[in-house]
Amino acid sequence: MLKKLSLISASAISAFAMHTAEINVNDTDLEIGAKLDIAQFNNTTEPDTIFTGVRFLHATDKNSDFAKGTIKDFYELNFLMKREVSTSPLAIGLGVKLNHTESFTTIPLGVELSYKLPAGDVIPLYLSGSLYYAPEVLSMENAKNFLEYRVSFDMEVIEHGNITVGYRSIQTNYVARDMSYNKSAYIGFKFAF
Repeated sequence: MLKKLSLISASAISAFAMHTAEINVNDTDLEIGAKLDIAQFNNTTEPDTIFTGVRFLHATDKNSDFAKGTIKDFYELNFLMKREVSTSPLAIGLGVKLNHTESFTTIPLGVELSYKLPAGDVIPLYLSGSLYYAPEVLSMENAKNFLEYRVSFDMEVIEHGNITVGYRSIQTNYVARDMSYNKSAYIGFKFAF
């Protein structure tokens, strides 16, 4: 009986798990991403804890060290496990990515933080950040190492619909030369479903 009750409650909880889709833009760059909450496919997984996703960044030379017309699109596959810290509004996650741009592939490891601000009673407010690094041992092709960090501020203006404002820095350091792939502020939307 207890086993049946826990299975039913796990099914009910997983109904509240959320996939996300995101689009971020500035004057010259376009970023699109999506994450799938594994709990929606597996009743034995706790909701909102394990995610897998993809990200695409079409950047221009305006926000990078690349010569005009030489920058290529950036692709990413990612995996993230996260948990809320006790009963606090802080969530911490550990992740791994596989990213690629022309002749540059790395597998960075990282940490992500998300904090729900206490001032967001009427409109929920979130502050998030992430840091991913791939040393030489996790770098392939012409890559020497990789460093990415992001900070963002989200405002849930409608249920499951956020406006996000953020800053990203992506360093694609090649064997021959260190290159800033993209350093830019952005604004966008995040949707959960």
